[in-house]
Amino acid sequence: MSISNNEAMLAPLPPFDPTKPSTPISFPIKTLQDLASRSYFDSFHFPFNRSSVSLRQNIGVLPDRSRLLVCHDMKGGYVDDKWVQGCGNNKGFAIWNWYLMDVFVYFSHSLVTLPPPCWTNTAHRHGVKVLGTFITEWDEGKATCKELLATKESSQMYAERLAELAAALGFDGWLINIENEIDQVQIPNLKTFVSHLTKVMHSSVPGSLVIWYDSVTVEGSLAWQDQLTEMNKPFFDICDGIFMNYTWKEDYPKASAKIAGDRKHDVYMGIDVFGRNTFGGGQWKANVALDLLKSSDVSAALFAPGWVYETEQPPDYHTAQNKWWSLVEKSWGIVQTYPQSLPFYSDFNQGLGSHVSLQGQKLSDAPWYNISCQNLQPLLEYNEGNNSEIMQVTVDGREASYNGGGNISFRGNLKRNKHFTARLFKPNLQLHGSPISVSYSVKSDKRSLLGILLRFSTPSLETKSLVMAPNEYMHRFGDMFLPCLRSTTSDWTVHETNLVMDGHTLTEISALCYGPDDLAEEANTKGYFALLGHISIKSQQKTKPFPPASAWVVEAHNVEVVPGDSGSRTLSCKLEWRLKHPEEDSVFTRYNVYAEYLKSSDYRSRKVMEEPRSEKAFLGTAHVDAYYVSHMVVGPDVKKVRFVIQTCGEDGSWQELDASPSIQVEAEHLGSKLCCCGLI
Repeated sequence: MSISNNEAMLAPLPPFDPTKPSTPISFPIKTLQDLASRSYFDSFHFPFNRSSVSLRQNIGVLPDRSRLLVCHDMKGGYVDDKWVQGCGNNKGFAIWNWYLMDVFVYFSHSLVTLPPPCWTNTAHRHGVKVLGTFITEWDEGKATCKELLATKESSQMYAERLAELAAALGFDGWLINIENEIDQVQIPNLKTFVSHLTKVMHSSVPGSLVIWYDSVTVEGSLAWQDQLTEMNKPFFDICDGIFMNYTWKEDYPKASAKIAGDRKHDVYMGIDVFGRNTFGGGQWKANVALDLLKSSDVSAALFAPGWVYETEQPPDYHTAQNKWWSLVEKSWGIVQTYPQSLPFYSDFNQGLGSHVSLQGQKLSDAPWYNISCQNLQPLLEYNEGNNSEIMQVTVDGREASYNGGGNISFRGNLKRNKHFTARLFKPNLQLHGSPISVSYSVKSDKRSLLGILLRFSTPSLETKSLVMAPNEYMHRFGDMFLPCLRSTTSDWTVHETNLVMDGHTLTEISALCYGPDDLAEEANTKGYFALLGHISIKSQQKTKPFPPASAWVVEAHNVEVVPGDSGSRTLSCKLEWRLKHPEEDSVFTRYNVYAEYLKSSDYRSRKVMEEPRSEKAFLGTAHVDAYYVSHMVVGPDVKKVRFVIQTCGEDGSWQELDASPSIQVEAEHLGSKLCCCGLI
């Protein structure tokens, strides 16, 4: 009996079984039973959900100043970001203003909200701590809490389960949100739960945080206080901070600071960006509350900054997002400085785009979304409007890219003999006696020239500026000049120079827009357009080579080949790889995965990228040592599929494909399920 397309669309999907192989996703834990049983660790998806980027080594205890916590709340959570290996919606929600925040909370209304690894990876890359959420609500929440808090032992056991999850998945703690009444007799066990979770988190993840949400009181009533009082302070006293409900009044922040004493910066006053009864009105006036909190010397918690995205603020998401966060910067200031160590590399990838490139060559022209791929983001200043006197500087994933899918575009008009500088990064990079190499890539016409301006503080705390630009224009600028070596790759020009700045600290990286000197007979202004593809700063000391293909073990598990139309097949399998003899300094956090379709069983080794090439595809990027190939269509004449794993370095380098580890998988076993291991 055949099923029509309409009937197929109406047919209910089978229930999700986390133990069966499928496209890796992030998902919450919804019951205490699943939390207690540790069933999450038995899921097929667990190894894919481990974050691979560690928090910067200098991030331990939070700084003793007013801090900014950002609580993500996007359509209930687990939308495009649930796809661990990414998806095709390049219009998905992202955040790239990490330099304005200290803590990021991933929030949903499920019992245990586990942050998708993409958020942890990119937040850690920028020095921001990431928390999951434990929440109970209303009548169902009250029943859950009765079970959770039945005994002192049960309270401690569930706290240990939460700490275990955070340590295993690589995030930094929990927001505890109890929004239901608690029986008075169970309040001591609730305190035990919070204090034990804090203790175990601190021991298992140094620098971790447990933050209490202002909701239930020590009397067990659901009564939001909106400030620090004797009704919620006992919870504040046994954890790392409190997230205040957002309906506070003007004098509440200072009153809370007084009660908190030396811990006033652990008080995070809530601001609902949607503006629901929040002080100042939220939305485009969220800075009103921020200004007051900064002057009151307490911390702030922005709830649901996705308001800009969800309400489709004009003129477009990227512009509105940059404008909204510029208000936060004006009120709160920059709190993260990066880079702080070498190597430093950014191709300005925001974690979404319309194509993927490698050294100027396009690997894919399909739209994509994968926040794990987000590089260190520039601290671009927002300029409103289309004033012709203002150079528009934006990250634009639609334009050509040198690596990945990002770039910085510079558009506008530039007066003759004038130049324009744009802030890119605010580092705190202390340099020593070893020489360093600085490089950047540019795509532009001959009338739009782009250099890099580096500012240093000297050992005597003086300021020194160095300009890195093509040497024929050095006389245009009064700063010390660094001549560049130039090489051309496709349509991109790569500039590189070497220098020694022993004892100096790099404090700013800016772009320098200018034109050639031969405009005397032209109009006083000219149109300017240039793309900056990447910036790299690394030690000139000889870097350790990538491990050769022979150093890796590559395996294919859960192989399934299913017949399709006209003799084609779909291939699914889990690829895993590991070094035979892992070394501490051979830890990689990014791999490009390719498939090469082999039409002959008599395969002979050759360079994957050389012409004439057989059918080959860039599949995606892995941030753990595994990748799941899901329902890949294989033509009827294909005998085998060769998967190639390309290792990528933190400095933007990558292993040549012909030297990369690979594995061949049979594509002719219709309907079979195989496990094949090997190293080719």
